Amino acid sequence: MTEIKKAVVLFSGGLDSTTLLAKALAEGYLTYALSFDYGQRHKSELNAALALSKLMGAEDHKVISLDLRAIGGSALTDKQIEVPEGASEGIPVTYVPARNTVFLSIAMGYAEVLGAHSIFIGVNSVDYSGYPDCRPKYIEAFQVMADLATKEGVEGQSITIETPLIDLSKSEIIQLGLGLGVDYRKTVSCYQADVQGRACGKCDSCRLRTEGFTASGIADPTAYI
Repeated sequence: MTEIKKAVVLFSGGLDSTTLLAKALAEGYLTYALSFDYGQRHKSELNAALALSKLMGAEDHKVISLDLRAIGGSALTDKQIEVPEGASEGIPVTYVPARNTVFLSIAMGYAEVLGAHSIFIGVNSVDYSGYPDCRPKYIEAFQVMADLATKEGVEGQSITIETPLIDLSKSEIIQLGLGLGVDYRKTVSCYQADVQGRACGKCDSCRLRTEGFTASGIADPTAYI
């Protein structure tokens, strides 16, 4: 009998994670989407995630509430810090301290409960130049921790951290997603989208998204304010 493959997919409802979900589905996984209501500036991305996971055929979709506003330190969780409009050098103020470590840890526990041996996360080459918790060495280190810290890992059934987008540019991610049937009109990537999910067109996330569509030679389907 063919083994049933299960995967937890970290899913925000943005361009990258929607491509990631489509990729996991195309590879035959039963997918369990996992999103976080962590005190981010808006709920539009979460609303998009809920709609997309249902539309695309995820087995289930959980939204975990944890309020990272309690520690702040990021423009995404502290409204006293402005979202920058334009490119920036170094680690940007939109970096959320320890966010991926927290998210992956919860995903790891959820995977154990499900009997899933894969966790998909949409880190990519566009992200890891600026965000330390998106870099290949970070993923490698978390994989070691997952092998040591879980019942599955200790008993020889490793939970693998899957990063199929890690070497791709934004335009390559878009091309991959289009080939998998992703409707990018339904995704929300903007750091400061309005309640209708319309993008500001000015933040770093919007800039990278726009550049990706331009490099792909594809009309940008994003709804802007």
